[in-house]
Amino acid sequence: MSYIEVVIENIVFLLCPLSLYLLYTIYKKNLSIDEKDLGFEIAIISSLYFVLRFGTNCYNKYPIILFDIPLLICYYKRKISLAVFLSLVLIVYQSLFLNISPLFLALEYSSYLIIYSLFTKKKLKPKNIVNPFIIIKSFALSLAVFWFINPEEIFMANLVYLFTILITLYIVTNIIISIFAEGEKIVELRCDLDNIQHEKELRSSLFKVTHEIKNPIAVCKGYLDMLDINDKKKIRKYIPVIKDEIARTLVLMDDFLDYTKIKIEKDDMDIVMLLEDLEDYLEGLFKKNGIKASFDLPDEDIYINADYNRLKQVFINVLKNAIEAKDVNKEENKINIKLESDNKNMKIIIEDNGIGMDEDTLSKVSEMFFTTKNKGSGLGVSLSKEIILQHGGELVYNSVKGEGTRVIVTLPKTLNMS
Repeated sequence: MSYIEVVIENIVFLLCPLSLYLLYTIYKKNLSIDEKDLGFEIAIISSLYFVLRFGTNCYNKYPIILFDIPLLICYYKRKISLAVFLSLVLIVYQSLFLNISPLFLALEYSSYLIIYSLFTKKKLKPKNIVNPFIIIKSFALSLAVFWFINPEEIFMANLVYLFTILITLYIVTNIIISIFAEGEKIVELRCDLDNIQHEKELRSSLFKVTHEIKNPIAVCKGYLDMLDINDKKKIRKYIPVIKDEIARTLVLMDDFLDYTKIKIEKDDMDIVMLLEDLEDYLEGLFKKNGIKASFDLPDEDIYINADYNRLKQVFINVLKNAIEAKDVNKEENKINIKLESDNKNMKIIIEDNGIGMDEDTLSKVSEMFFTTKNKGSGLGVSLSKEIILQHGGELVYNSVKGEGTRVIVTLPKTLNMS
């Protein structure tokens, strides 16, 4: 088997479980955060198992080392506990089958964790960890080759191997990270499309129930028009009919309210991580619209008991509204996102310097079906406000025409678990 075939074989073993995980999250709706995390953990561990158990891990007595890629994906996804577990597995595997010193391997894999911690403190994006990862791997692998793996081989042969495998590792790592990242974007796009479809169904249901309610109300009006307070016979005949029609109307309204009620599934979540994910998710949209977005977030984790997906829906709606409200006449359009926290509550403040709203528009912004957009539904702000209220929080809009808008989301806070 040629070197290229070996590399392709390992790529297939690495990507297969990850692809299945992404497909599962697309077609299995309403997954909780715990279910998604479990699916990801199973996919990553399966990738590592397949590439170690069935992949060709050595070529001409030299290790292929693509088995380190699942570990890098864990850091990319901020799954530190899983990354530590994979590190231990890789240390044991390489010490047993590649005859590398466990102490040497422990130092190498500790370096990856330290680099990740530095990146987190400096608020750098996880995808930028690839280059430092490759640099550390280059140094560690060079020492491992000359000290442990093949110390008796001629210098040039070892050097050619190092150059080839590190170039391969860099290319394959970026390919797999890119495929996985694009796959996650497709999953998020599918979720957004599902939300849009749900919104259309909501509007359709409202129109249907309006039509259904109109019928009994029309019947009540007809009987009331015919009612003569001096004719006791008509009163005895018409009043029960009117009461029945009113009761039917109330049943229709209850059915509609049960259908449209927003379901909240709370769990402990890191609000800082959510906002960082949104920064990555909306980065392309900010650039496309020429908007400078600034996320002022604390270094520590801040945990709250909330529905991750519902809050994400709220912040995406607020930020998209801010993007669409940009003022084309201004030299620079800005959106600033900052988080303020005390012992009981936390505030997420989103400010833009867009076109703003006048007092009349501001007073109606939370009303259902009120919109200033040509193709808007008028449901975004009202649904966002309902989601925040169900979390025991508050959503407040402040705006000045021509200056910009300030949105304050207040949420109750649980114990910091960092």
